[in-house]
Amino acid sequence: MFPYIIMLVFCGIPLFFLELSFGQFTSQGCLGVWKVNPMFKGVGYGMMVVSTYIGIYYNVVISIAFYYFFSSMTTLLPWSYCTNRWNKDDCSSMLNPNRTANISDLSRNISTLLNQTAKRTSPSEEYWNYYVLRISNGIGNFGEIRLPLLGCLVVAWVVVFLCLIKGVKSSGKVVYFTATFPYVVLTILFIRGITLDGAVNGIKYYLTPQWDKILDAKVWGDAASQIFYSLGCAWGGLITMASYNKFHNNCYRSYPWVACDTIFIQANQFCLLETLVTAVVDEIGSDWIRRQKSYVTLAVAIIGFLLGIPLTTQAGIYWLLLMDNYAASFSLVVISCIMCIAIMYIYGHNNYFKDVQMMLGFPPPIFFQICWRFVSPSIIFFILIFTVVQYKPISYNDYIYPSWAIILGFLMALSSVICIPIYAIWKICMSEGSTFLERVKNANKPSKDWGPTLLEHRTDRYATVGSPSYEFSLEIQQLNPDKEREKEKIPTENIDHNLTIQGSNGSARTQELNV
Repeated sequence: MFPYIIMLVFCGIPLFFLELSFGQFTSQGCLGVWKVNPMFKGVGYGMMVVSTYIGIYYNVVISIAFYYFFSSMTTLLPWSYCTNRWNKDDCSSMLNPNRTANISDLSRNISTLLNQTAKRTSPSEEYWNYYVLRISNGIGNFGEIRLPLLGCLVVAWVVVFLCLIKGVKSSGKVVYFTATFPYVVLTILFIRGITLDGAVNGIKYYLTPQWDKILDAKVWGDAASQIFYSLGCAWGGLITMASYNKFHNNCYRSYPWVACDTIFIQANQFCLLETLVTAVVDEIGSDWIRRQKSYVTLAVAIIGFLLGIPLTTQAGIYWLLLMDNYAASFSLVVISCIMCIAIMYIYGHNNYFKDVQMMLGFPPPIFFQICWRFVSPSIIFFILIFTVVQYKPISYNDYIYPSWAIILGFLMALSSVICIPIYAIWKICMSEGSTFLERVKNANKPSKDWGPTLLEHRTDRYATVGSPSYEFSLEIQQLNPDKEREKEKIPTENIDHNLTIQGSNGSARTQELNV
């Protein structure tokens, strides 16, 4: 817990706020924000690839949760006892199916457990492996599609699509439930847990530090890696959701609450799908595609469902773990490291600090400035080193993955990272210049339309005399000088806590089209 808190404070939260401010300033998704440095647009494509992988298998995990939810609607849970048709001889349970176990029965069960020489398995484990999954003997043996899991996968994708059918406007209402219900469940489980026998001993064991572990580098590496999963950094979802905030929304004031929500509820898959849809819509950028965004969402959902079908086969769990361990681990570290370098050292930290000040009314606090420039990149580099040094081949229980599966896993990890150099090379080749250095320099210059999306926000150094944005700003002031003041009076209480969902830049984009 101690290493996790350290990594959270000095790496996770700074990166979290960096992505929020990055997306909110430009009102663009993970692709559009790289107008700040066109050569590094491959970072955005890498984020899309990562989000695609995670979106495919994460919804399978949700479908499994649906399956267990439906299966639990019975007076006798099927994974409680060893008397079912799928149970093996090694199954051992402390419970009696008729729920009338006495002291002698309990003693007999304990004696059986102690004297049994074969490997013991629990009824819940056998229910999972032999009934839910009907697991095959290897990753290459797909077997049959588990129809109950397939049906739950359909339900999961339908729910996600319906919650995003109107973009963040519809998902914002759903979040009122998804953001609060997990806390209710956690509270119930907490009360139940502390009332069980032995709870005090468990709490003491949890809270008693093992200081010798502090010197173990693996502990620090694991804690730092977990930050990316807890906060969703480098997935593109934070940038995408922040792009729907009002330009002057105080994301600095609300980021701690959003970070806490993200840590505990992970915002179900909504961010991943919205990241892909927003990136496609913003990249095409036509009026037609904006009007047809619901159909784009439907198309992405259908494709995600079709790609998730192999994960519902008898070998699905092997593929799910392969994607989880390779597609969204090493690549997240590389993407976040390059993002920090591109913004802080190529675009320039002073330029970015001025952008944040123009948006929020004050520059980023000194703590974030130091973390963005020095501390966070150093920690990310530390994670990268230990991810490579401490690599261990993946396994599932006693099953060892074959070499071809490991190679495929590495290819999945590289498929997102490789987008960065490929796009950079292409951009350099397409840039103007008579020499290679001139092409590189031009490829790293911010695009002419870099900055706030709405012309009314393109002030300071983004509005020059004679430019369309400057003339547009003057026209707005002459026609409606109180427009900005009236906009500032709009209540933002609901936006502050759920800024990734309740932002209103979706309407801002509509205004852009109506100009």
